[in-house]
Amino acid sequence: MPRWLPRAMVLALALYACFLLGDWAFHQLVGLLVNILLAFFLALAIEPAVGRMAARGMRRGLATFLVFFGVLVVGIGFVVLLGSMLAGQIVDMVENFPKYLDSLINWINQTFRTDLSRVEVQDSVLKSDWLQKYVQNSATGVLDVSATVLGGLFRLLTIFLFAFYFAADGPRLRRALCSVLPPARQAEVLRAWEIAVDKTGGYLYSRGLMALISGVAHFVLFEILDMPYAPALAVWVGLVSQFIPTIGTYLAGALPMLIAFTVNPWYALWVLGFVVVYQQFENYILQPKLTSKTVDIHPAVAFGSVIAGTALLGAVGALIAIPAVATLQAFLGAYVKRYDVTDDPRVHGHRRYGEAVVARLQKALHSKKESTGSSEEDG
Repeated sequence: MPRWLPRAMVLALALYACFLLGDWAFHQLVGLLVNILLAFFLALAIEPAVGRMAARGMRRGLATFLVFFGVLVVGIGFVVLLGSMLAGQIVDMVENFPKYLDSLINWINQTFRTDLSRVEVQDSVLKSDWLQKYVQNSATGVLDVSATVLGGLFRLLTIFLFAFYFAADGPRLRRALCSVLPPARQAEVLRAWEIAVDKTGGYLYSRGLMALISGVAHFVLFEILDMPYAPALAVWVGLVSQFIPTIGTYLAGALPMLIAFTVNPWYALWVLGFVVVYQQFENYILQPKLTSKTVDIHPAVAFGSVIAGTALLGAVGALIAIPAVATLQAFLGAYVKRYDVTDDPRVHGHRRYGEAVVARLQKALHSKKESTGSSEEDG
């Protein structure tokens, strides 16, 4: 046996063990890494406000605290307002449920010529096996729901804590990062950081503008239908549909449909139809135009980045995909060599099909004359 073979085998086994250890550690820490990534983009989003306050002489820690405190107050107030509204509507639905059930049974009896009564329907529902199983499963699932809620609150606290540190210690973090790089690389890192702040701010601006447009449009509908809590419902639809990716649209439309059902069951269908139509208008017309102007990326690239981000990181990837791709595109754009475009009309799409046909006919006539002239010369 060669002398180097035992050492090579031990080295290969050690490298394989390090790979397995690193893979295990990565999968254990992937949740924390995603939270840190989300916190970093949140810190980039509030960086302009913190920077302006710090430029006026305020300490960055205090400025960051004030920004987060303002966001927290607005969020808690919004949740409390919607919670009280939703609780009141649920109480009204429970009180008026016998009335809704009577109207539904009367419609079924008149349409299908049956002889149903509310007492028989209630007895059959209360004594059904599926209701008893549902109650048992709900009772056993209370602990799971509580654990999920506590886990979500802990994750939210972790994200806000890291975002606070990133925003408050932003200059120190940039200095620490630049201290291990040569001067040329330092300039590139600082430029990439500045681009990330601009693109993230532009993305949030576009989301806020779309939330405003969506809220106004739905507010007009709710006022036409004379629904209660129309301003609060409009704010709910605008914020939830824009700032909760993937399922935000469905959550935003469910609550107005529930409120509309308490007023008139047919109003729920009107709300559903309007939500679906407006969502198509937003996805294919409004969002691509606003995103391309504020974040400066092509609408197709924005749409593809959201799909790719969702596939990689789920809801978090869908939320940060557009600013991340916009930052990468703007940073790499400085290293792409560009050339002057030729003045050919086809570049601008000015050449029409009719002109091409005329050019082909002229070419065919010219070739025909040349062939005729050559045959006469031969004769």
